[in-house]
Amino acid sequence: MKLEHRISNELNRRSFLGQAGIGLGLTALGSLMNPGGGLAKPTGQQWTGVMNPPPLPVKAKRVIFLCMAGGPSHLETFDNKPELAKLHGKPMPESFTKGQQIAQLQGKELKAFGPQHEFKRWGQSGQEFTHIFPHLGKIADEIAIIRSMQTEQINHDPAHTFMNTGSIIAGRPSMGSWINYGLGSENNDLPGFVVLTSVGGGQSQPIAARQWHSGFLPSRFQGVRFRSQGDPVLYVNNPAGVNREQQGDIVNTVQGLNQLANEQFRDPEIETRIAQYEMAFRMQASVPELMNISDEPQHILDMYGTKGGDGSYAGNCLLARRLAERGVRFIQLYHRGWDHHGGIKKGIEHTAGLVDKATAALVTDLRQRGMLDDTLIVYGGEFGRTPMAQGNGRDHHIKAFSMWLAGAGIKGGVTHGATDDLGYNAVKDVVHVHDLHATMLHLLGIPHKQLTYRFQGRDFRLTDVHGNLVKPILT
Repeated sequence: MKLEHRISNELNRRSFLGQAGIGLGLTALGSLMNPGGGLAKPTGQQWTGVMNPPPLPVKAKRVIFLCMAGGPSHLETFDNKPELAKLHGKPMPESFTKGQQIAQLQGKELKAFGPQHEFKRWGQSGQEFTHIFPHLGKIADEIAIIRSMQTEQINHDPAHTFMNTGSIIAGRPSMGSWINYGLGSENNDLPGFVVLTSVGGGQSQPIAARQWHSGFLPSRFQGVRFRSQGDPVLYVNNPAGVNREQQGDIVNTVQGLNQLANEQFRDPEIETRIAQYEMAFRMQASVPELMNISDEPQHILDMYGTKGGDGSYAGNCLLARRLAERGVRFIQLYHRGWDHHGGIKKGIEHTAGLVDKATAALVTDLRQRGMLDDTLIVYGGEFGRTPMAQGNGRDHHIKAFSMWLAGAGIKGGVTHGATDDLGYNAVKDVVHVHDLHATMLHLLGIPHKQLTYRFQGRDFRLTDVHGNLVKPILT
């Protein structure tokens, strides 16, 4: 083909794409600025997922991931170590620590630090965990505790990145994004991936927005952070003093600039823009309805321990249930209060008191509404804590920590895996973060090896080239 013909064809192609982009943009704008005050027929199609219907039997329709951010100590919560108590204040045996990765205690004298709280047996199953979780004790027969978790990153931010994305490399899609890419959302008026955060009880380690980013997946799959006080979602409502007509003028101007660009350049995210414009419009109605808890009976508010709208973990648990009722696929709560390098005895008891009642209430509420059978609840932090003292606290630890799961497809009243006598290393039925992800996807009906996305010449997946099902905890 002659050079001038190639150039002509390329210009025609760009012109077509640009005009198509303009047409789509104008259609989306028209739906937003519908004179009747409502949303016209959406131009952006609702995403139904690349694996919908799922290839495997579906146990879970949604996931509520309760992230205890900061690294809760397994030794004061779910993993009783009487042998460690006997060694309290004595040198930590070198056979455990020699050559091992340690965070802030590296090169320092290592002394054993016994558990700071008593453990009890709970429920008919006799699940053993700390007395500082009396409300969790009431649902002990509904949870499966994993005591043999391991991860690969020893500092907070990269450890969260690994827990969320299955990779130590920033920029990979988070698990909520993967799940919405695979299955889509059941609600076209709310995001399929919602994040809520709370603080209290310990050092409030920051949580970066990239923890719920979509990475190289289209941006429509990234998480949306909701706030349980003030404006629930930033920048959805019109600014103060700006009415709908004035806002329309602004949108028209911005859209005009987009049209100019589209005349020459193809915008690969134009469908996402359209979908997000439409979603933002619908959220102006759906979010206030979600956040209005005036229809919640007083006994439900009392069960969670919240009046609502207070930004607390309890308030967020209540919102998690309301989001689940409305078909949101992945709901992630962060409570930033578990980083106890010092003062762990009082600190962890205080933090536990902020989450214990509401967590148990969430499980109970879902069960009473018939939703626990198809809702997967995952509870845990990004890593554990050392059996060695850091003053009167504990350092970061990646070789052993505990999590628990409940709900869809999970055996209740069981404990899986074990650590050594001092709680240093997971030694029996070790569960890696990749295994947790594989199991979560399995319960959603997704074979973890089949959910892939091609990027830069490679097929990526949440579990990378790893991942085994934790079958003993499955029904």
